Amino acid sequence: MMRPLLLSARFLAGAGALAAVVVVTAAAQDRQGRQVRNDPRLERLDAEARPLVAGVIDSARAAGLPTEPLVQRALEGATKGAPDTLIVSAVRRLAADLGRARAALGAGATPPELEAGAAALRAGAGPAVLAQLRRSRRQTITVPLAVLTDLVASGVPVDSAAAAVLALAASSGDADLIEFRRAVERDIALGAAPTAATAGAAAGFLAAGADAVHVNAGARDARPGRP
Repeated sequence: MMRPLLLSARFLAGAGALAAVVVVTAAAQDRQGRQVRNDPRLERLDAEARPLVAGVIDSARAAGLPTEPLVQRALEGATKGAPDTLIVSAVRRLAADLGRARAALGAGATPPELEAGAAALRAGAGPAVLAQLRRSRRQTITVPLAVLTDLVASGVPVDSAAAAVLALAASSGDADLIEFRRAVERDIALGAAPTAATAGAAAGFLAAGADAVHVNAGARDARPGRP
């Protein structure tokens, strides 16, 4: 006879603990929402745009997306005197791009990677390119994504830019990728076609990397006992 009562007591205790968790979670979310709405930087927005932008930021925060890029995009629009509708639309598009970037890069992507990934998507790179770049490299891919975006901004077709970055990312460090971008931009400034400049620079960097491997292998062979 006592067993149902014990089960009921346990159920109520569990329900009470769950309710407490829900209350704490809701309170935390409410505090975060107030922080967004009370962010003094958003006071620069017009009264009509402010709550709409805050709503987008609230949703992004709840989804685990970085929110600072959204704030900065809104402030950029306000600084430029953009209409409210354009500011809200730009913030919404960026939030959507950040979500697409995370879908392609995975839940473990860092905020800088997500922001760089969103920029690459806006430049025309497809989600498959972002996913392939993630698989090709163990370390952060913020710089490869930024290099891809910069190349497209320099006039390189997105397919050529993506192919070059994917070819280099696995075996090149961030500094090498930045130098590669500079080489492409330099050749374009000297009159080379963007596609040709990209292909030539990529071939040069890949050859240099292969030469370095052979040189290091020869040095190891000349020094027996060294790893």
